[in-house]
Amino acid sequence: MTKHSPSAPKQQNVTANQADTRKPVHTFGLPHKQGMYDPRNEHDACGVGFVAHMKGEKSHQIVQDGLFMLENLTHRGAVGADPLMGDGAGMLMQIPHTFFKEELAKDGVELPEAGNYGVGYFFLTQDDDIRQNILNVITDTIIEEGFELITIRDVPVDNSSLSKDPEIAATEPIHHQIFVGRDENMTDDDEYERAIYTLRKVISNRLLDTHKFDSETFYPVSFSARTIVYKGMFLAYQVGAYYKDLADPHFESAVALVHQRFSTNTFPSWRLSHPYRMVAHNGEINTLRGNVNWMAARQASITLRKCGQFPTKANQIQLVLTMLWNS
Repeated sequence: MTKHSPSAPKQQNVTANQADTRKPVHTFGLPHKQGMYDPRNEHDACGVGFVAHMKGEKSHQIVQDGLFMLENLTHRGAVGADPLMGDGAGMLMQIPHTFFKEELAKDGVELPEAGNYGVGYFFLTQDDDIRQNILNVITDTIIEEGFELITIRDVPVDNSSLSKDPEIAATEPIHHQIFVGRDENMTDDDEYERAIYTLRKVISNRLLDTHKFDSETFYPVSFSARTIVYKGMFLAYQVGAYYKDLADPHFESAVALVHQRFSTNTFPSWRLSHPYRMVAHNGEINTLRGNVNWMAARQASITLRKCGQFPTKANQIQLVLTMLWNS
């Protein structure tokens, strides 16, 4: 990819004693070299960015910086015939405990301390009856899996900046955040995060397999005790305009991972917008079938190892060939 950032001017060799007296390197629009930062390492990125406080201090400024960075990725976002419709954009942040605690207190809900609850963010269908059925399955599963259901929050949005085309507007989901408690006997944070991950998978499997709902009627945007994702089928600037939460000064995070999608081989949708629950990527993934087959082959290998058997290279190749044949 062609680099458009200005290159730092070449410097003469200097001794260690002279290093402290050198003038700072001037680059167009970039800060001077300081601490661990060196403007020579700057380069363009395609639709993805990350900002964080080095000491992990949460602030609303990080959220604002994330939105600012996202809006400056506009050149990578695709726009169709409708100039108000984008391929998707979003931001992953830490759970804003102070913000959620104050918001839920308005409804008389007392939120546990930070880390002692998880937040599941779901896109749900506009159909009232189907949405209620999905919520019933989700809440029943949460209780059956041994979690405490704290509350369900309706996420406030402003869709005035989105397209008014009826077909496009019909794809806009209803937004719900579901808060679940933590068992007091579960003292390890990683264990709790894994338990929430398993809970999300159980919920999805029940909705998809048992109740035959599809990904167009529900989508778990994120479910974690650490992070939360706000995203949608947006242009870059529409993320901050759509989600009212992000404008609240008490919505704080120490990290912000942003992405604007540029789809070339798939249709845009709310669920396919980035970031995902843990990552955002800036490249195409065009070998899905190959990846699925390789993972399936490795799963069989791992199963053999768990049983005390160590497959030879020939066995592993045979497993791969079998998976390719069956696919």
